[in-house]
Amino acid sequence: MGKALDGVRILDFTHVQSGPTCTQLLAWFGADVIKVERAGAGDITREQLRDIPDVDSLYFTMLNHNKRSITIDTKNPEGKLVLEALIQKCDVLVENFAPGALDRMGFTWERIQELNPRMIVASVKGFGPGPYEDCKVYENVAQCAGGAASTTGFDDGPPVVTGAQIGDSGTGLHLALGIVTALYQRTQTGRGQRVLAAMQDGVLNLCRVKLRDQQRLDRTGTMKEYPQYPNGSFGEAVPRAGNASGGGQPGWILKCKGWETDPNAYIYFITQAPVWAKICNVIGKEEWATDPDYATPAARLPHLKEIFAEIERWTMTKTKFEAMQILNKYDIPCGPILSMKEIAEEPSLRKTGTIVEVDHPTRGKYLTVGNPIKLSDSPTDVKRSPLLGEHTDEVMAELGYSPQQISALRTAGAI
Repeated sequence: MGKALDGVRILDFTHVQSGPTCTQLLAWFGADVIKVERAGAGDITREQLRDIPDVDSLYFTMLNHNKRSITIDTKNPEGKLVLEALIQKCDVLVENFAPGALDRMGFTWERIQELNPRMIVASVKGFGPGPYEDCKVYENVAQCAGGAASTTGFDDGPPVVTGAQIGDSGTGLHLALGIVTALYQRTQTGRGQRVLAAMQDGVLNLCRVKLRDQQRLDRTGTMKEYPQYPNGSFGEAVPRAGNASGGGQPGWILKCKGWETDPNAYIYFITQAPVWAKICNVIGKEEWATDPDYATPAARLPHLKEIFAEIERWTMTKTKFEAMQILNKYDIPCGPILSMKEIAEEPSLRKTGTIVEVDHPTRGKYLTVGNPIKLSDSPTDVKRSPLLGEHTDEVMAELGYSPQQISALRTAGAI
């Protein structure tokens, strides 16, 4: 059985996280991803945050599975000719260089179109066109500029960035969708096109509910599902809402048994309206089911702090897993706060391929995330990341270069 993207060849000029996230996803779906790196150095993340000396870091290996690595000196005239040959053979070029870098290399959109009018050029940038388009952006900058940080954390504290890489990996996922869409459109038009995913745009897309709330706040001056209601105050902008759910079903993180010593002994609990009576029965507050001050969602809003305090008195008598087991019997929405250690050791995630153990020739065995998207007819096999330049000769041969020509290019420092 073939892979979903069999036959698609990706020229991967990406580095660090946002671009490699995109190209790794395409590789998982079966695309032939050829990662172009600098000889002797490669992607900077090969050496960042190393836990084993002189071995590719987990930062690199976990973002570059299923790819082939070649080394090219694009400043060398002979190296530039190799790159032109690759552009003519590939379907997609993906890059996350600083703005204008590809043009300075001599590969403008117009030049790429001359070489291959079917080529799709996909780019990750920090910002789209506008006052900041030339600014350098990293993960936390994107979270701040995209609206996430201002709305994350508690109202009496500073803005907070999330541990989820919504700026880098989130934008890479957006770009992958753009590439696949452009490939589909090419089947109708025969033409390539440019695809842009700006990190600010990607973060904002993931924060759309907060843009929703900004407009509600502008209109009404209050938002009753936020913890600032009814005794706090609202300013002009959407405030930080702690652990409020951000939707119509109020939720909060509550302590569980052992919280005094375990920083993750907590559960997320949602007071969903259809199961309110069941919640009351479970926590021993049966009278709340019919009390006018608690019986309806609207009536409960001014009392949410009191309600969650009462529920927490119950959850503190149970471990997070015991609480979840009981609550699930009654279809009460909840979820344990799982640590990374617990996730790494969860058998069900190994079984589904969400967590995968990979064997690397110099690093040995390590854990990585697998493909989060499961296709029934295109299962993902997670293969180790390539060593620097491991596939240079192989790819050059596919381009039609003889062993003698490859040797001469290497002597000239072009590859």
